[in-house]
Amino acid sequence: MSRLFTKDTQAIFWNNNKTAIQRMLDYDYVIKREKPSVAGIVAPTSSNKFEKFFWGADEVMIPLYKSTEEAKAAQPQADVLLNFASFRTAYDVTMEALNIGGFKTIMITAEGIPERLARGMNAYAREKGVTVIGPATVGAISPGAFKIANIGGTIDNIINSKLHRAGSCGLVTRSGGLFNELSNIIAINADGIAEGVAIGGDRFVGSVFIDNLLRMEENPDVKYMVLLGEVGGTEEYKVIEAVKSGKIKKPIIAWCIGTIAKYYDSGVQFGHAGASANDDRETAEAKNKAMKEAGIHVPASFNDLPEVINGVYKELHAEGIIKDIPEPTINTIPAYRRPKQFICTISDDRGEEATYAGFPISSVALPSTGKGIGDVISLLWFKKQYPKWATEFIETVIKTVADHGPAVSGAHNAKVTARAGKSVVESLVTGLLTIGPRFGGAIDGAAKYFKYADDNDLSPKEFLSYMKKEGVPIPGIGHRIKSLKNPDLRVKGLMDFAAENFPATPLLDYARTVEALTTSKKENLILNVDGTIGILMVDMWRALGYSEEEIDEFIESGTLNAFFIVGRSIGFIGHVLDEKRLAMPMYRHPMDDILYDVKKAEPIG
Repeated sequence: MSRLFTKDTQAIFWNNNKTAIQRMLDYDYVIKREKPSVAGIVAPTSSNKFEKFFWGADEVMIPLYKSTEEAKAAQPQADVLLNFASFRTAYDVTMEALNIGGFKTIMITAEGIPERLARGMNAYAREKGVTVIGPATVGAISPGAFKIANIGGTIDNIINSKLHRAGSCGLVTRSGGLFNELSNIIAINADGIAEGVAIGGDRFVGSVFIDNLLRMEENPDVKYMVLLGEVGGTEEYKVIEAVKSGKIKKPIIAWCIGTIAKYYDSGVQFGHAGASANDDRETAEAKNKAMKEAGIHVPASFNDLPEVINGVYKELHAEGIIKDIPEPTINTIPAYRRPKQFICTISDDRGEEATYAGFPISSVALPSTGKGIGDVISLLWFKKQYPKWATEFIETVIKTVADHGPAVSGAHNAKVTARAGKSVVESLVTGLLTIGPRFGGAIDGAAKYFKYADDNDLSPKEFLSYMKKEGVPIPGIGHRIKSLKNPDLRVKGLMDFAAENFPATPLLDYARTVEALTTSKKENLILNVDGTIGILMVDMWRALGYSEEEIDEFIESGTLNAFFIVGRSIGFIGHVLDEKRLAMPMYRHPMDDILYDVKKAEPIG
């Protein structure tokens, strides 16, 4: 807890500020962090799922979320919120994050949050034990570990200011610009900073000087502190009391800017909302004098600050309190970076052996592995290792739908194309192009509508009424030939497999109650093979731990139909090869099978 950030710290970035995020990731790459410091981005108006950023010469994908709650649920390890919302919404974003919980630090860039709201927000954060940096701040940094957005400036400036690795100084300022200037001064006259915070320029900020200095007092990396105050407010007096009482024992070097204010006849504000003295105690001159009397190292002027820093550093170094810091090796950001046009997250062919979702092909393809086509599908389609019962179910589905004779539209088209002398590929494609809502689509439809009914607790009767109002025949119900008296053995086989191997089949159980109602009206209104497959796929994904939203996405994206496509391709190819083997001639449909109703065209005009 004594360190504000570590090399494992990750943040959720509120607002897709690409420039600031890229600066953070460039810093991560330079200091050789293993994981990006930004775990996710809250972008309420974006329809994208991720944003690409450079990671050195390569790229990484940072996920996008619609809300802080969604981002935190997906990235529970991220305990920092970087609030880059406008001043109109920054307060609401912060309060929501405090109520969600799980954040140790919240940084707020917005300037001008109404003071009444800011005071309440800061008090609530203290109750929750959350460190708020800002409002009106550029952030904070733990050199060599984590930095917030734009603090420290460019990578070149960061290296020159030794912010790429931890030094010995703890730095606290109000001003972001002067933070960068002081970082450079400390790097030139000492060994850099171990931790730095720009607390923000608004009059009422979350963590004040004393909060950060007390933490740095406990931080073993910090050997001495530099405090840059300013005219206005009385926060420096809390530091004075802490030094006098012995709460702070480490040396402090301090200066309050704004000493020129005494030459003005009336009060004047210096940039920040808080930089305005309302009485003598708030003047920079009074605070500098009080700090010096308390034993704090106070230079005669700002220009003398480098000399004082150098003196304290040399003294602590001579005493052995500060050790020499070895310079670590760092990465260099390439001068030219080109964004990639394609993304692949399922396979990689760059190594000695290509991989499926991280697994060498030989580890799943060879018979000795005991893996089947279901395992390959689970890796390449879902990037998961499915258990044996699930992969065997996938294979059962593919085998079940492989063919349904030569008369169905897809097989017919494939055969006709083959007889026209086309290749296997061309013939297969013509068959595949018939797959859709009328041929194969019942799998998707059955999963969608039965899941909707189950999710909304519709009774079988209510479900039938709903489908009637929608004007849609119930997908997955009904068969031209099969009925209760003449059951479809494919359906029975799938249900038997599920009963023996699935942990549970709640959607199938619901569908069977619907079937009981439909067959009471007509005995061929049974659950057909498409319906059974679609419904059991939903049960499989539920048993595997997918969320309802993820399952809905599978359905909407056509994943269920993909199983039909793979399976039926086997049958289509079989029919094409059959035509080739039989050397069948060009197909012409018999004219007596066509109803000709051709009338002479009427002239216009």
